[in-house]
Amino acid sequence: MPKYIEKIEQLYLPVIYLRGIVAFPSIPLSFELSDESAIHAAEAAFETDSLVLICAVRDIEAENITHDSLFRTGTVSKIKQSVKTPEGNMRIITEGYSRASVSEFRSFADYIAADVICKTLTMTDEDSIRSEAYCRAMLTETKELVDVLPSISNDILTTASAIKTPALLADFIAANILVKYPDKQEILECFDPIRRIEKIIALIRAERELLECELRIHKKVRSNLNQNQKDFYLREQVRVIQEELGDASDIDEYEERIMKAKLPDEVRKKLLKENDRLAKTPFGSSEATVIRAYLDTCLEIPWSAETRDRVDVKAAQKVLDADHNGLEKVKERILEYLAVKQLSPELRNQMICLVGPPGVGKTSVGASIAKAMKRKYVRVSLGGVRDEADIRGHRKTYIGAMPGRIIDALIKAEVKNPLILLDEIDKLTRDSHGDPASALLEVLDGEQNKAFRDHFVELPFDLSNCVFIATANTLDTVPKPLLDRMEVIELKSYTRREKIAIAHDHLIPKQLKRHGLSKRNVNITDGAVGEIVDYYTREAGVRNLERNIAAIARKAAKKLVENEELKKIKVDETVVSEYLGARKLLPERIKQQDEIGVVNGLAYTDAGGDMLRVEVAVLDGTGKIELTGSLGDVMKESAKIAVSYVRSIASRYGIPSDFYAKKDIHIHFPEGAVPKDGPSAGVTMVTALVSALTGRYVRRDVAMTGEISLRGNVLAIGGLKEKTVAAYSAGVTTVLIPEDNMRNLEELDPLVREHLRFIPCKTAADVLANALVPKERENVYAEKKEKNDKLSDILPTINTTDNVSATVSR
Repeated sequence: MPKYIEKIEQLYLPVIYLRGIVAFPSIPLSFELSDESAIHAAEAAFETDSLVLICAVRDIEAENITHDSLFRTGTVSKIKQSVKTPEGNMRIITEGYSRASVSEFRSFADYIAADVICKTLTMTDEDSIRSEAYCRAMLTETKELVDVLPSISNDILTTASAIKTPALLADFIAANILVKYPDKQEILECFDPIRRIEKIIALIRAERELLECELRIHKKVRSNLNQNQKDFYLREQVRVIQEELGDASDIDEYEERIMKAKLPDEVRKKLLKENDRLAKTPFGSSEATVIRAYLDTCLEIPWSAETRDRVDVKAAQKVLDADHNGLEKVKERILEYLAVKQLSPELRNQMICLVGPPGVGKTSVGASIAKAMKRKYVRVSLGGVRDEADIRGHRKTYIGAMPGRIIDALIKAEVKNPLILLDEIDKLTRDSHGDPASALLEVLDGEQNKAFRDHFVELPFDLSNCVFIATANTLDTVPKPLLDRMEVIELKSYTRREKIAIAHDHLIPKQLKRHGLSKRNVNITDGAVGEIVDYYTREAGVRNLERNIAAIARKAAKKLVENEELKKIKVDETVVSEYLGARKLLPERIKQQDEIGVVNGLAYTDAGGDMLRVEVAVLDGTGKIELTGSLGDVMKESAKIAVSYVRSIASRYGIPSDFYAKKDIHIHFPEGAVPKDGPSAGVTMVTALVSALTGRYVRRDVAMTGEISLRGNVLAIGGLKEKTVAAYSAGVTTVLIPEDNMRNLEELDPLVREHLRFIPCKTAADVLANALVPKERENVYAEKKEKNDKLSDILPTINTTDNVSATVSR
């Protein structure tokens, strides 16, 4: 008797039952679950380190599965991968761990579990010669069977020859060579490796003898049949064999679906060829599973189904206006497309990239555009995608292979011309598996996507009917070739007026409905929304605004529930603090009086525009220049340019020509914890330097923005809309902007454009002329300062006299 090392382990596991399929240890297995009990068991397995017990059903025709319907020997397996199908089924890939006997089945509300005993027998080194002899005998019988049955792949025989472990070899041959699942179950129930090999040899030998007998009979029959009879006989024989294997219905069903579907000729030809391969493949083999998955996927792809576009421009505009406030550029571009589509129905290849800060509605506007065009909408999230196969799919030769995200999106949409939103395209990454951005080049190229080939499908699909809309927060991380294939539309941050309108039309009704409220019992006024925008949020979009509205709705709901007599709550700007607490932000305001060396600059941030004051102090020293305030490299270079330019114009403004050698200059940007960068503060620093060096005051009601050159030219900048909103909110009345930016005034908020005075500046001299206080007003400042100094000298004497008088009176 052979000697074994025995390993026994007790476990409590969920049970997945299969019909006509037997799982073996160390053998990967791919299958699809449709029974709710089995699917719930697979989901429960994730709570137990993904281990399950896979058992075969005794009667594959049985509808109601009970404990007695299952074999009491199964395989403890680990779930490697799972995915839900559109039909609600679950595709699973498992790998066997060990054989197990069931001590007792247990029933839960939605699945079956079992107490199992795992038992593994490993042969000792003393029996190596004996085990090798058994393995050779089994391989010999297998090769003789392959000679009689050529449909078995030679790859299986090659793989089997490389296996040296008797137990694993026996399981591999049982899983891939044996056809009848009762025979496979018999092998599974044999824990002794040597006894297992003996049974396999007996089964293979019996199968070979049966096949040889059939071949002899077939030769005699074929010799007496003419060609027509021969063809009929072969078809009938294949049909009967397939019925015995339980595979005929699948093959006929696939063929019927292929012929009924409206497929291109190339696709139909390919799928019929794959169906013929399936007919020749052993039922239950891994190759058959791969072919079935391929056919299912290809038949789910909408090769011909499509929707008709809405070409009524006015109706589309009503939909867009109802769903979103603002976003005029995006709406105009879509309406232009629909107008051209009405004149030229063959118009294709629309690729648009929406770029803007978080929360401005890039993703939601995609759904609104699909609604306006009457197209199916599907969103593809690209954030964190780092594998090229996520876009193009995996080769179908791999177990568990799936199509890429583009084909998967088409399957979900069920039409060939949906609107596909490529969300967060700037968050794509890359690693050793490839670059997904490069895979998107073909998808977004109008000349190439007419024949897009997914690695899994391996058939051309026309993507030119789709409308692709990508979203990004920045273009810095988007590769240039990919950016070149898209039309970029920039979404700016919302103004205060736009935020109030969005809250009134969309956010408040949405949050009231979500919290079981209505406008009849809760009224949030526009003044309250303005209070939240000014003192509780600082953002380009409206996400935090919506969160604060939700917080008010929750507290209002609580008040209504606690006080049944309370019928209606009004939330205005005076009571917002009762719901949200004390004000969290202090908005920037201009100073109460003009100052020397302090200038109002303007900056553009991810949260919108902001006031950016520049402070300059001139001290006796040796010519050092100190820059503080968390400045970036570009802003530091702008400071150096500003100092150099001031040196070049020193004589013009009465500044000592040697100030750079005898004075230390300290340039500071307040809020030092906030990083700052960019060239648009150049004119601000020049003005602050000239003011500090000359002692002239700077107008407190003036703000400015613009890049400065060494020759004193004021260069154009970006973010003018956001910067001017910040200036208006801070109480500024005059804004100095580069002359080249005057063309952008039409894009500004109408309220800002009405209340602010814009002065175009071509050179730094223009800036200084409008920012520095005229000398006449400086004389007034000097007189006031002299009076204040005299008064401060008199006050101590008056205070001392008052104190003495007070002491005497007491």
